[in-house]
Amino acid sequence: MPFEAAAFAARAHQHQKRKDGHTPYVSHVFRVCLVTRHVFGFDDPRMLAAALLHDTVEDTSTDCDDIIERFGPEVAGWVAALTKDMRLPHDAREEEYARTLAEADWPVKALKLADIYDNLADSKHLSPGGRRRTAAKTRFYLDAIRPNLPDHVRPALELVEQRLAELESSLTS
Repeated sequence: MPFEAAAFAARAHQHQKRKDGHTPYVSHVFRVCLVTRHVFGFDDPRMLAAALLHDTVEDTSTDCDDIIERFGPEVAGWVAALTKDMRLPHDAREEEYARTLAEADWPVKALKLADIYDNLADSKHLSPGGRRRTAAKTRFYLDAIRPNLPDHVRPALELVEQRLAELESSLTS
């Protein structure tokens, strides 16, 4: 399943770039998958597939039906939980997303932590203001994820919090 998801994500994101304007966007979803597996230690093929697909519905023409058809309803449900409703105004969208994360099953929370971990690592090229916004958004998401987080996901949270502390420290030095 992860191999098919990698190919699917590569096709879906093929013309997109990261915020630096140079890095292919798909490198982000590949890194989120690698973080999920090799940094956080989760090796469930469904989670790895969802890591690879986590931005396809939000950022491409892919819809949930495409994910259900190819990867099943569980993976599609996790991807849906990781997808912001871009039809809503920004503040309402972020509040709804935080509520979804707070109520999500542990795999979704672990995948969001992997997404955050990679975004924090990738924030070095941002302006100080961009890094501050990334730090604030990260705190907001961590506050949503933290309640009812199972013990086996807490080490991932701690790694993200360490990375966030490093970013915040760089802003004050």
